[in-house]
Amino acid sequence: MTIAVDFDGTIVTHAYPQIGKPIPFAIETLKKLQREDMCQIILYTCREGQLLEDAVNYCKERGLEFYAVNAAFPEETPDMRISRKLDADVFIDDHNLGGLPDWGVIYQMIHSGKPLQPAEHHQFDDEKQRRKPSLFERLFA
Repeated sequence: MTIAVDFDGTIVTHAYPQIGKPIPFAIETLKKLQREDMCQIILYTCREGQLLEDAVNYCKERGLEFYAVNAAFPEETPDMRISRKLDADVFIDDHNLGGLPDWGVIYQMIHSGKPLQPAEHHQFDDEKQRRKPSLFERLFA
């Protein structure tokens, strides 16, 4: 499995161009996934140049080394004239729909291979709230 992970707002809090405070358990969770041989982790960030080096060094000083940085594999040389879209199985980013889950939840999702469960408000607590699905819902559900 290949996991692409953002830096600002995901591994550390937002303080760009500086490096923010560590987000609890981010680095520990990523290192645990690596130790368990569950994945290859790619740092996927908008940082470039010295700011990118600072982010990579920040993680390296804490024991987290990446399979690749802003590239699909270590030997790739990113061409800034074209999109750096990656072929990853999972993207961990604070700008996803719903925001960044807790790192414990992220670990469980990756470890189990199961997505985040639907929000509570989509579940019916009271049997009276249930209704018969419409014909359209029955045909296309």
